[in-house]
Amino acid sequence: MSNYPWYAAGLHFECMQCRNCCSGPGEGYVWVSEEELAKIAEKLGKSFDEVKKFHSRKAQGGMSLLEDELTKDCEFLTKNGCSIYSVRPLQCRTWPFWDCNLESPETWNFAAKRCPGINRGRLYTFEEIESIRNNEGIAV
Repeated sequence: MSNYPWYAAGLHFECMQCRNCCSGPGEGYVWVSEEELAKIAEKLGKSFDEVKKFHSRKAQGGMSLLEDELTKDCEFLTKNGCSIYSVRPLQCRTWPFWDCNLESPETWNFAAKRCPGINRGRLYTFEEIESIRNNEGIAV
């Protein structure tokens, strides 16, 4: 039996800017660190305290960005895309190479039902995927 995971030959992904990963209908969490909140504050030209108070919430022992109450979309999602894209949290930068999506070909293809960029575009090598999974994110 191989010591390599099922995606050892790599996986294709290309962000299609569909914004499905940023939008409802279900409530979720966009985990954010204090360092990331500081970067968001700088981008928005606001204080750290203001961003923490008005754009995040405590959730399950961590912090999450707020969502629109009606749509459950990330509040930084606009009709033109992510308004904080250059400083988006690590969770956003590592999509779709999350552990839950990489458990099996079935979980990867299940994620592809919501994300049209999965299984198309450039090939990410095993090494690139592992680098992303180790919290380095995708450089864009």
